[in-house]
Amino acid sequence: MIGMLLWKPPGKREKAVQVRERSILHTRFFCAEITRGPKTPEVALRRRVASAVKRLRRQNITQVVLPEDFPYLDQLTKGGLRPVSTLPLRRAIAADWVRWSLLERGIPTAGARVAVCAASLTGEVVRTVTELVLRHRYVLLDLPYGGEDLCRQLRREYGVSLLLGPSQEQLEGAEAAVLFDPRTDCRGSGRILLYDEKEPLPPLGLPPALEEKLPDGVNRGQLLSVLREAGSIRQISVGS
Repeated sequence: MIGMLLWKPPGKREKAVQVRERSILHTRFFCAEITRGPKTPEVALRRRVASAVKRLRRQNITQVVLPEDFPYLDQLTKGGLRPVSTLPLRRAIAADWVRWSLLERGIPTAGARVAVCAASLTGEVVRTVTELVLRHRYVLLDLPYGGEDLCRQLRREYGVSLLLGPSQEQLEGAEAAVLFDPRTDCRGSGRILLYDEKEPLPPLGLPPALEEKLPDGVNRGQLLSVLREAGSIRQISVGS
């Protein structure tokens, strides 16, 4: 089970930390609610966070969805917890993220040049490249090795071409660059860093009937990542 930390306003006879199971879109979380008010001393908050972490660990929780802009990551790590990773979510929405990024900058999507850079040809890279070549006329794939079979497959199945092994000049000329791994030679405003959890995610939307069931104040990327992995949500719209 995944854990969750939530802030809650102080109330009469409320415990400083309350732990309970909670179901969100049929996915179970072990939730620790921590009382925090505008006058709560910092030392008290740190003590309450440490207590919540210990109680979650007693339930064999190792990953947690955090509040937005959570400032106590050191308490989390010290207690043996880690934030839920958003990397799978980032890679799943990569093609839609490219489209949103281009539209935000006023660049026509169909004729845009999109580069994909990766250290190896993983299944996630193949899926992303396939989605991109069906949407954009010019897709460049930069890999240290391999990729020929994918080029032939895309040409055979969809009649689309893929430029393998672009030059540095061609990479720099791309309006969008999807980076699965760190690169020092891909710069510009159109970079989408799929390996960096600190990179802000684009706006992510759900149908209203699902949206209203989500708790307020949590890290949206982490929560949606858990719900997607659990199969509780199937479609996430990017840019809404």
